Amino acid sequence: MTADAPARPAVRRRRAPYPVVLALLAALVLAAATAGVMAGSVPIPAGEAWRIVLHRLVPPLTGADWQPVRETIVLDVRLPRVVLCGVVGAGLAVCGTALQALVRNPLADPMLLGVSSGATVGAVLVVVAHVAVAGVFSLPVAAFAGALLALLLVFFLARTGGRTTTVRLVLSGVATAEVLSAVASYLVVTSDDPHAADSALRWMLGGLAGTTWTLVPVPAAVVLAGTAVLLGVSRSLDLLLAGEEAASSLGLDVHRFRLAMFVVVALMVGAIVAVSGSIGFVGLMMPHVVRLLTGAGHRRALPAAALLGAAFLIAADLAARTLIAPEEIPVGILTALVGGPFFLWLMRRKAAR
Repeated sequence: MTADAPARPAVRRRRAPYPVVLALLAALVLAAATAGVMAGSVPIPAGEAWRIVLHRLVPPLTGADWQPVRETIVLDVRLPRVVLCGVVGAGLAVCGTALQALVRNPLADPMLLGVSSGATVGAVLVVVAHVAVAGVFSLPVAAFAGALLALLLVFFLARTGGRTTTVRLVLSGVATAEVLSAVASYLVVTSDDPHAADSALRWMLGGLAGTTWTLVPVPAAVVLAGTAVLLGVSRSLDLLLAGEEAASSLGLDVHRFRLAMFVVVALMVGAIVAVSGSIGFVGLMMPHVVRLLTGAGHRRALPAAALLGAAFLIAADLAARTLIAPEEIPVGILTALVGGPFFLWLMRRKAAR
């Protein structure tokens, strides 16, 4: 094109209407949940599975014409695990979306910034040392404290001259995550209690085996409340995408806002890791896919990220427990196998730009 030739107008990517996107993602979650309840050593048809659920919710709607053991499998074994998978996947995706805006780094996610590793150290320390200062809440409190301290440490290490660069943030996060993972491994290896070591290893690999309904309410409440808070400050998150100086000129106290949001994210990650272990790359992949569907605005992206993250982790957990049945693969391994190549592709795409 010559210097005098007119520039071509930018081609805008056409997206489906937002309500349609949400409806499709909700249908995807429903389909993944249905498959998760159906599949297992005792296959249960979709129609029967839903009739069992509806009968528990509204007994007059359906008759109980199934074996009691099948009702136990659906309601007490598979359904709580599917629900917790949805909660964990939604929470990780929402946290990743928020973190990428807070640090203005498209490669950020709770694992890469050391948050998951910090929460894992807190949880492993409670399990191995048999700490029960806060009773039944000792493990979630320790996971939250570890997540918050790790995130603040990474942010402090990456800050130079009052500024935080993308390269320093990623390098600080990766280094911190490796050190904290080594600390967690050391705690497991040196434990004198084999049962405690096995329990701690569950958090390190990431998995949802043995989920019961008692594990669901706390992370569900934390993820729901945290998502509501992030939705309430979605405009401020949008301002950060324009840069710190632009956000400050528009009246946002960037430092105080970031610190408050770090606490919210750390609380969410701590509650998630306390029940699922360290599951990586969900918070990295889902925000990028969602932005292709909804755009960069967080008021639209956060609900869509929650739905997509829930559907993805339910499907990943289904694969984890069926690929080599009756053995089970830790779901964190599968998300890493998918997320690792995605991360490399994202780096190459960013470098090309």
